[in-house]
Amino acid sequence: MTGEPTGAAAAARAGLLPEGYDLRILDAHHHFWDLEGEGHWPWIQDEYNPDFFLGDYTAMRHTFLAEQYLAATTGWTVLGTVHCEAERSRDEEVEEDVFLEGLNALDPRFPTAVVAHASFLRDDLAEVLAGHAQHPLVKGIRSKPVIARDAREAASGTVAGRPGTLQDPNWVAGLHTLAEHGFSWDLRVPFYHLAEAADVVAGIPETPVVINHCGLPLDRSDEGLALWRDGMQRLAALPNTVVKVSELGLYRNVWNRASNIEVVRETLAIFGFERAMFASNLPVATLTAPSFDEVMEVMLTGAAGASASQLDDLFHRTAARVYRVSLPSLSLTES
Repeated sequence: MTGEPTGAAAAARAGLLPEGYDLRILDAHHHFWDLEGEGHWPWIQDEYNPDFFLGDYTAMRHTFLAEQYLAATTGWTVLGTVHCEAERSRDEEVEEDVFLEGLNALDPRFPTAVVAHASFLRDDLAEVLAGHAQHPLVKGIRSKPVIARDAREAASGTVAGRPGTLQDPNWVAGLHTLAEHGFSWDLRVPFYHLAEAADVVAGIPETPVVINHCGLPLDRSDEGLALWRDGMQRLAALPNTVVKVSELGLYRNVWNRASNIEVVRETLAIFGFERAMFASNLPVATLTAPSFDEVMEVMLTGAAGASASQLDDLFHRTAARVYRVSLPSLSLTES
């Protein structure tokens, strides 16, 4: 209906925000790609992966840049964003930084920081990391370990110890080198690998570790959530960890609002607001969530009762601290 509030105005009207609160977002995780440009994103442009963790991703196989991001987030105040590596061709890891610097030059909000990619088993890993370090926007690295197909396979132990897994000493040695450049590590594994990941994270206390997507609780059964909860608690017990409250979609392209709210609530209870950061995961989130407004409603409902200061932590302060982002438009020490 014409004239009905949308975005933050609608959330305020619904009582999801403290009275008079100005919600400002530093989006801690999203992706940009230009399919008409010079880069190459094989998984989007070439082969199609029928086993993608959310299901059919045909709907997002198109260019996604600041223009599309702003259209998706209409009605919300976005101060800046953190681009997370988008599986660009693995021989273009540092070239992705150059592409993102070009976008930043057009509008310094999009992105304000970058989580780049480096394959920990590359013979030239040191050279790649040194290349990333030449680009000031790069604050961290995401390199995904090899994972089991499901919880049953993980429990069997048949994958553990293979090259590229969390138990591979060569892969773990590569992870340890991030500290040489002051990079954080974005940890992206499904719920059934979280406990194993905690063992690895315990060995890199000097490296900030950012758990992606609420630890990917893809099985919402009681058994699945118990396994997820145990892993999240193990990770939260380590002082160098924070979590991205993001990507609540389920296979196959399912958005379960009630369950998603509970995941947000539990994630915040386990880590606390000061160690949690909101992230949109655009455009991937569009594969399951009806809209960005719906994502925000779920986040705010899961955070019900939070103070303005806690919401500031969740929506911009934690991300600014971890990714070392300067937001001159506000004081990050405000109470």
